[in-house]
Amino acid sequence: MRIRRASGRDAGVLSAISRDTFVETFGHLYAPDDLAAHLDKAYRVDEYASALDELGCAAWLLEDDSGHAQGYAFVGPCTLPHAEVVPGDLELKRLYVRAALQGGGWGGRLFAQALDWMQANAPTALWLGVFSENEGAQRFYRRHGFDRVGEYLYAVGNARD
Repeated sequence: MRIRRASGRDAGVLSAISRDTFVETFGHLYAPDDLAAHLDKAYRVDEYASALDELGCAAWLLEDDSGHAQGYAFVGPCTLPHAEVVPGDLELKRLYVRAALQGGGWGGRLFAQALDWMQANAPTALWLGVFSENEGAQRFYRRHGFDRVGEYLYAVGNARD
């Protein structure tokens, strides 16, 4: 396994691993139409490419020895709906690892890469959003010094979490 910095050329890989890991983790929670709408909207190849090439985002891919993506971390300008977010704040937008590799430290290694980059590039605050029922992720982020500061609705098709 290795972690490497991703570029816009990896947009298709980021889109594919996003879809796979979201369905693997949360797919059972949503109606098929809501899930399909979310996947098509949230994980567009062109948006990953432009975010990495033009919008000041960064990503790190976790790859197995054959070069197949097993997870990734994705960061960029904060877009969370919180009154205290200011220009220059950064957000951990995604930290996705295949279920078979969770608990083995790979998420922590990806997070460390992302956190180092955010701390070097954010003059103010660092943010992230976590599904309210994802207790494991919430524990992980608390161990790394993050606190709950608000709540918002997250759209998955017509569903709101």
